[in-house]
Amino acid sequence: MDLDLPEGMKRAGIADWQQLGAITAEAFYEDPVNRWIFGTPKTLDAIFPLLARAHYLKHGFCHMIGDGGAAMWLPWGAPSELSLSAIAQVAWTLMATGSPGAITRALEAGERMQAHHPKEPHLYLFTLGTRLANRGKGVGKALFAPVLAECDRTGTPVYLENSNPVNEGFYRSHGFDSLGHFPCGQDRGELKAPPLQMMWRAPRGQSA
Repeated sequence: MDLDLPEGMKRAGIADWQQLGAITAEAFYEDPVNRWIFGTPKTLDAIFPLLARAHYLKHGFCHMIGDGGAAMWLPWGAPSELSLSAIAQVAWTLMATGSPGAITRALEAGERMQAHHPKEPHLYLFTLGTRLANRGKGVGKALFAPVLAECDRTGTPVYLENSNPVNEGFYRSHGFDSLGHFPCGQDRGELKAPPLQMMWRAPRGQSA
């Protein structure tokens, strides 16, 4: 995607994988779905840099605002599933840092996300988040702006899974509509599986 990034924002390269992952992990510390899957912030700190390096920097594109916010995207046609080597790395990381059952929950969530993923061409937003200290300062809006502008220019829809109900208003304010919800996994006793909300943004000027 040909992005016109403003001053202070940059497209992340492979050398940025640790910082990209660290920003994203912190952004999702309090996220219901990620806490259900991974258990602890320590696991998020390990998993998101790995996902950035092994998949999203290789097959998608990522951009950052300093050390304050970051987003990871996959264009249509890019591999949506992790490679076998990446899966092995994730499994090892979950065994080393995750709570009991984290591998099973992660695989189950991934399968459900794949099953509900739209079949029509679109740009997929994997993550968009900010450091805790930068919340409410317009960083998320700034990260969205150049990508959504390009999507409007090229007529490209955008899809995401909202993993935290408190963010629904933010996404709706950027033109996303809800396509419904699905549980990210099976309930396990008192450990209830939170829902993922499917959200779709039609290019501005076109019907949703």
